[in-house]
Amino acid sequence: MRNNPKILGTERISRLLIRYALPSIVASVVMSVFNIVDSIFIGHGVGTLGLSGLAILLPFMNMMVAFATLVAVGGANLMSIRLGQKDYEGANTILGNVVTLSIIYAVVLNIVCYIFLDKILIFSGASAQTLPYARDFMQVFLAGVIFTQLFFNLNSMLRSSGAPHKAMIATIGMVVIIVILNPIFIFKLNMGMRGSALATVLSQAIMLFYQLHHFLNKKNFIHFQKGTFRLRRNVVTRIISIGLSPFLMNLTACIVIIIITNSLTKYGGDMAVGAFGIINRFLFFFVMIIIGLMQGMQPIVGYNYGAKLYDRAFKVLKLSILFGTCISTTGFLLGEFIPNVITSMFTTDKELTEISISGMRIMMMAVPLLGAQIISTGFFQSIGYVKTAIFLSLLRQLILIIPALLVFPLFFGVNGIWMSIPISDSLATVISMTLLIYNYRQLKKLTN
Repeated sequence: MRNNPKILGTERISRLLIRYALPSIVASVVMSVFNIVDSIFIGHGVGTLGLSGLAILLPFMNMMVAFATLVAVGGANLMSIRLGQKDYEGANTILGNVVTLSIIYAVVLNIVCYIFLDKILIFSGASAQTLPYARDFMQVFLAGVIFTQLFFNLNSMLRSSGAPHKAMIATIGMVVIIVILNPIFIFKLNMGMRGSALATVLSQAIMLFYQLHHFLNKKNFIHFQKGTFRLRRNVVTRIISIGLSPFLMNLTACIVIIIITNSLTKYGGDMAVGAFGIINRFLFFFVMIIIGLMQGMQPIVGYNYGAKLYDRAFKVLKLSILFGTCISTTGFLLGEFIPNVITSMFTTDKELTEISISGMRIMMMAVPLLGAQIISTGFFQSIGYVKTAIFLSLLRQLILIIPALLVFPLFFGVNGIWMSIPISDSLATVISMTLLIYNYRQLKKLTN
């Protein structure tokens, strides 16, 4: 059979991590490059208000990601555990239930967001100037949100079912199509923000057919089967319980970004919001690489934990933290030493450039710590430690950063907003590592 997942319990750890993580990392890099290129097209083709409007959409996008990860991460980790237990019928049932859940919440999100679109955007920090730009993008994006959700979730299923290379191909294909269509729609057809959104939707719809072709092939180890699309209460409950941590992480990120954008509008205006969009795109590049590493790690950890091969799971964790820290440190060095070069890619506006450089140097101060923190949260997700994973997610995204965002701007203005992020990241990492070490020692006892 193709894509046999049994190698997760037998092949050398370093080779497995490369095999599974590298496609995810490549896909994440390509995805991050798309986000950067997309912003560049909008910055030069639409203008500074277009960049600010795009930044306003960050909470919206995080909300979409939140609902996707609820199903994708929960389904992927549960599938890895089932495969480790050699429960192949259960794994196929999970695949079918993931598809059904994706369609249901995509339809609900589409309806609710369309009805309250302007109110949501204004609540997210849109001004009278940036609202039209944000609205234009979201009206088109929402029309194709079902393609977005299915694409995202089926990619997770590809990785967990032993086909990470196909998940990588799907992502690369999507980005290539976007890069081709974006300049055509924005510059040639003069469609502005709507053109950028249309390019995104069309690219995901096209590559969705590639994913469906894989899972319709009965020769593949995991594939669509009759009767698996009917929702099973026990399966849905387990998927949601495992996916609840990243769901809450992304949902709370919405709240945090809303507070940030509203604070930036208050203390720095639309230019400060645009600067945040630039900085976030750059930071997102490295975060996505770490997430790609985490996604590649999770099927290996989940399988070996399910098979009670705890030593192998620990080895994956250690290597992943090491690689994740190297990645985040690289981002820190670039952001601190060449912020002018990075900012110049997005805009030639002098005021926006100055604000972006200042904010980047402050925001990036604690970035080296992100690798260990993201990987540790992903580890607890993989082994089914739901409560611990949820706590770690909420710690950085809600518990620590919101008080900082409410207090520091009162004394330091815009700089206080930038400062809140590295301070909360530092405290969150200390607590995360403490919990990881404690739980590591508890699990280690099981191997003795």
